[in-house]
Amino acid sequence: MPRIADAVVIGGGIQGCSTALQLARRGLRVVVLEKDHVARHASGVNAGGVRRLRRHEAEIPLSNAAMEMWYGIETLLEGRYTGFHVTGQVAVAETEVDWQWAQQRAARLRVLGYSHEILLSAAELYELLPGLAPGMVGGLAAHEDGAASPYHTTMAFRDAALQAGAVIDERIAARALMRRGSVWQVETDAGNIQAGSVVNCAGAWAGALAAQCGEHVPLQPIAPMMMVTSRLPAFLKPVVLGIGRPLSFKQMPNGTMLIGGGHLGTADLKTNATTLDVAKLARSARTTSEFFPRMRGTTLMRAWSGVESRLPDDIPVIGPSSTEPGLFHAFGFSAHGFQLGPIVGEIMAQLVTQGTTQYPIAPFAITRFH
Repeated sequence: MPRIADAVVIGGGIQGCSTALQLARRGLRVVVLEKDHVARHASGVNAGGVRRLRRHEAEIPLSNAAMEMWYGIETLLEGRYTGFHVTGQVAVAETEVDWQWAQQRAARLRVLGYSHEILLSAAELYELLPGLAPGMVGGLAAHEDGAASPYHTTMAFRDAALQAGAVIDERIAARALMRRGSVWQVETDAGNIQAGSVVNCAGAWAGALAAQCGEHVPLQPIAPMMMVTSRLPAFLKPVVLGIGRPLSFKQMPNGTMLIGGGHLGTADLKTNATTLDVAKLARSARTTSEFFPRMRGTTLMRAWSGVESRLPDDIPVIGPSSTEPGLFHAFGFSAHGFQLGPIVGEIMAQLVTQGTTQYPIAPFAITRFH
């Protein structure tokens, strides 16, 4: 492990690997510290949604910028496989209440100048989703959204960062942060590293590092649960979301059906373990079969969850430390950070090298919790 670096990135998820790539391509000596292995937690086991649909308003500018990077992901990652493809994403309104929400959402985005979400009448909805149960009212769609393989994508960022000159040390944890003058001392299991900058991308463990520097945030560990079924003949192209009920549902290229949507298990930060909630999984499976009757009787093959983190307002911390120069944060993505990975790396690299960014990150300041 190098003892001196220009920047130390803590965390080997998509945010950390994307940041390392951008910093290394700017000529910095970069070390990534990952206490387990790259893509071990949220970045490797999420649903892989490349989604702008139903984003928090503050995230939309970043999400749109990230989307442009996704469209050029082959160039960005020099041909490495991510599995990215444009499928479209659709949020289904089951009730009049859902439909009113969808109309208000679409109107609000038009006022803000965004056009990526469009209303779907019931007829248009069923044209896109012919297997949908009868009686749905309408929906919202983002036709240029898509999906990717989270594990392969994170590993592609890792490999690109390595090729650009970054050092990625796995199974080495950052234990303490100390600043002496303008130099950071990062204490690890394998000795100390000196660096001019530290980027905290430590996911559910990032709050403890921030607290060492006097920045206490109400970061909650969560364990979003996923299920996958046996293979079915192709019948669904878009990713389907619920409006009134939590649901994320898509058909994988091999025919299996991936079911998620926000039901949570429990996470233990000390052991890295997650525990599934079988009752909630059953509820999620029931919702899926009520949306798509052909799912009734389908075999569930596997269920899992990863360790993620959530903040009370469901948007992340992105930006510089408010207490320590040379420290930057990108964490708390609240189970929807995968799509933002490319742009977060760009933002972090700009902050480290320039001290500023052209992207609107004020809503994500860590000071909102102070």
